[in-house]
Amino acid sequence: MRIGLIDVDGHAKKKKWGATIYPNLALCKIARYHKERVPKWGGPHDVVEWYDPLRIDPYDIVYISKVFNFSPDYDYVITNAKNIYIGGTGYKEDRTYNLCIGDTNKVIRYKYLFTLPEEIDRCQPCYSIYPHVPKDYAYGFLTRGCPNKCLYCVVPKKEGAIRPYMDVDDIAIEGRNKLVLMDNNFLAAGDYAHEQLDKIISRGYRVDFNQALDARLVTEDFARKLAKVKWLDKNRIRFGCDTHAQIEECERAMDMIIGYGFHGEFFLYTMLNNNMTESYERICHWWRRLQDARRNKKGNWVYAYAQPYRDPDNPHQQIPQWQKDMANWVNKKAHFVAHSFEEFEPRKDFKCRQYFQQ
Repeated sequence: MRIGLIDVDGHAKKKKWGATIYPNLALCKIARYHKERVPKWGGPHDVVEWYDPLRIDPYDIVYISKVFNFSPDYDYVITNAKNIYIGGTGYKEDRTYNLCIGDTNKVIRYKYLFTLPEEIDRCQPCYSIYPHVPKDYAYGFLTRGCPNKCLYCVVPKKEGAIRPYMDVDDIAIEGRNKLVLMDNNFLAAGDYAHEQLDKIISRGYRVDFNQALDARLVTEDFARKLAKVKWLDKNRIRFGCDTHAQIEECERAMDMIIGYGFHGEFFLYTMLNNNMTESYERICHWWRRLQDARRNKKGNWVYAYAQPYRDPDNPHQQIPQWQKDMANWVNKKAHFVAHSFEEFEPRKDFKCRQYFQQ
């Protein structure tokens, strides 16, 4: 069989200097499955490649994967495939359906995969399809699911309640010891999370929980272990701070971890909601904390990362300009360190203090 792959988001195929590469994990697993699949009646293994629209001989299967619903879709007619499967959180419908794509009236029939089949999902990723992925990096999930039901998140609906998924040793394949773990709420796994942290510490893996940890779940035992972990990305621990109430929880968790000897940075995902005043005050709490740490040259630095709210059910949502400007100020470290939001000038003759004068 000949297999074609389409990464709709396409981020990992474009190397950016200094940026962490995030491959499409589903496509990596699909590639591994087909490369190692033993044909029933003998013969060669499947050939896996990035989809080529100019190929004359048809593909047996083309897989199309999209993570973000706001990514532009693959907007071309696929005429050289016997079967086409689409999936990922960027797509919603759980059914077989027809699409008219491109500038023609040709109707293409797709099959939507709500989740990967079990035999593919349990495969280890094939990183060779993304040549820019560093040889010592691996990606995966220790747990799946989440007990929370955040408005902006599709995880509870798609994955259900929190549950163990994979052992950390099964992610650190091929001598890869830098692990990007994409769990949505790792600490909610309780005893299993403790077990995996113990392995991470004893094996000396360097890790990054890149979807952030829930500060509300940090106990003394978790704090002690998190302080011992070797962290990727500038020795940085990530938390979420999406509401004003979480400020206190983040401060509490950070103080506990620092108390056990952690000397790195903290990175806080902060969702911008429809309330500009609340979002501004929550961001400014961390801005003032950072300014104090820099001025006094002591304490652990805390960097916020602002994310405008995106409706998972509306890929055409219009993001308010104030959210774009606030995210631009927060996420460009040179601006966030140098001056306040009021003094930030995202456009000529416009300073953000004008938002508060309206």
